Amino acid sequence: MATKEPAPARTVPWIKRFASVRMYLGVLIVLVWGLGPFYWMAVTAFRDPDYTFDNTPWPTHVTLENFRDAFDTSRGNDFGKALVNSVIIGACTTVLALLIGIFAAYALARLTFRGKYVVAGLILSASMFPVVVLVTPLFQLFTNLGWIGQYQAMIIPNISFVLPMTVYILASFFTELPWELEEAARIDGASKMQAFRLVMLPLAAPAVFTTAILAFIAAVNEYLLARLLSSDATEPVTVAIARFSGNNPLVQPYAAIMAAGTIVTIPLVIMVLLFQRRIISGLTAGGVKS
Repeated sequence: MATKEPAPARTVPWIKRFASVRMYLGVLIVLVWGLGPFYWMAVTAFRDPDYTFDNTPWPTHVTLENFRDAFDTSRGNDFGKALVNSVIIGACTTVLALLIGIFAAYALARLTFRGKYVVAGLILSASMFPVVVLVTPLFQLFTNLGWIGQYQAMIIPNISFVLPMTVYILASFFTELPWELEEAARIDGASKMQAFRLVMLPLAAPAVFTTAILAFIAAVNEYLLARLLSSDATEPVTVAIARFSGNNPLVQPYAAIMAAGTIVTIPLVIMVLLFQRRIISGLTAGGVKS
């Protein structure tokens, strides 16, 4: 006589509810931890300078005076010029890093050559060097070349910092693209470069877009080298904000600094929110084999 199999145990309803609450609580903690400082910066930016240290968690004594002070050049601050400098440095770094990284990533992912994994290891190991170790040799090198205070003194080091990330993201994506598409293009008469440019590169657009955003943000956020290698004419926003001065040289203009930080951060936050689907798809593409 066949034995009857026991019925599967039912999940207790309160366990499901507890798991759901725990998940939402974790998301809330992450949001507060990540967005809390930005929210407080924005609240302080819109607050009257006389109430900078008010602990009220919502905007009080709202004013735009801090934003006017941020762009005021009468105190030696040139925040508008610094914004332009950051865009120039970030854009040049991103474009050059992508031009180099796309070809390097494709070669590592699709070609077979001697020392392939050694090259990949060297590229990734470059991202492990602490920036402070490179300050003295770079300063000496650029002094000898006469580059101190010029854009290339910040763009070239930034490329070396974002290039390993660029190669890593794009190589993992190119690895998972099907070989059949490239082979079909070659059979139809396309050269290897044409197959890469017309077939493979459009398919890698999500990863390229993601890498471009991350590289631009990393280049704009760099401070240490920019502080030492820039001049008044080429300093980016990270250096300009650190050098802000107010009416009283003995008092730090915290409200104007918060306003400047808000101006810099809001466009980046909006850009990430608008393109979050592309960013996520680019980061996760190639992570799961079909």
